[in-house]
Amino acid sequence: MEFDAHNFGVRELDLSACHVNTFSDTINAVPGLKTSAAFFTFLRANLVLSPSAMSSCANTPILDAAVPMQPSLSFQPTSPSPLAANPPLTPDDDIPPLSLEPLDTAAEKAEGLKLVADSVAQMQQRAAKNAIKHPLSLAGMSLTAAVAYQATGKDVGLGLVLSCGIIMSYFMAVRWMSSRYVTQAENLRYDWLRNPETGAEDIVFGAKCEDTLVGALVLRLQPCYTFPSNNGRRKKSGSVTLKGGRGIIRAWTTDLKYRGTGVGKDLLFEAVRFTKEKCGRDAEVGFAQEHANSLMVMPRVFNGGFRKDEVRAARALEEALAEWDICKRKR
Repeated sequence: MEFDAHNFGVRELDLSACHVNTFSDTINAVPGLKTSAAFFTFLRANLVLSPSAMSSCANTPILDAAVPMQPSLSFQPTSPSPLAANPPLTPDDDIPPLSLEPLDTAAEKAEGLKLVADSVAQMQQRAAKNAIKHPLSLAGMSLTAAVAYQATGKDVGLGLVLSCGIIMSYFMAVRWMSSRYVTQAENLRYDWLRNPETGAEDIVFGAKCEDTLVGALVLRLQPCYTFPSNNGRRKKSGSVTLKGGRGIIRAWTTDLKYRGTGVGKDLLFEAVRFTKEKCGRDAEVGFAQEHANSLMVMPRVFNGGFRKDEVRAARALEEALAEWDICKRKR
């Protein structure tokens, strides 16, 4: 490795025309700047030293001609400091395992239903924020302030008070309209899990991290009603069987701290697997038309974010169905 002084922006000093005595005499001739000639002699002697004679570190610029580095003088990197090393990764054994299982007891189902109700109540804040930050709302508030300013004879103080009153009234209206999400959350009681047609309770799948419930999915198995015929006539009474039925997802949510970590996808895959095992390989699985989070209380123009959530949920379910098909083919 050779050191090129030009690449590092270091000027090569030509000291052949340097006369120490003359320069020092000139300096000493100026009052207040007297110095010893021995100091400049020492300085010049150090500037013309070869790199091998210098005891400074390797990063010090070399001022004379560079010479090829000998293999014996190659730089040996020092061992990294323990403080500079990256901290060790957490072993996999220390990561809390995630378990997916149906919630059997009434207390566990009530806990899963509470997680669903919390997600519905959280929609109030999102709905209010979407309505207030929408471009139409911002433009309307700006127009309101301008009209109030003109209506008060361009009185800044009175116009400001009037526009603030109108804007606060708008905020209160938005809050009142979005409060229906809280009412919807309160209506999600335990009876909501009971199928009025069969009297059976919905299956509630829970995702637990250690002993903490972090996700829930409510699945209703819609049975298939068969009515056998007798001499071409259809009997009034038939049999009810899950074979040929379908799975309807009535609620699907994950705790805020665990969203985006794959917990929701695992719950969807578990719902697909359970439905296919109970109702048959060709059983359909889909979201209920009026599921727990389907309520939209604000005008349509403010529900863009919720509609995107619906699209993402449908896409995630399609991916879970495709993943189940792949796993089934491998078996």
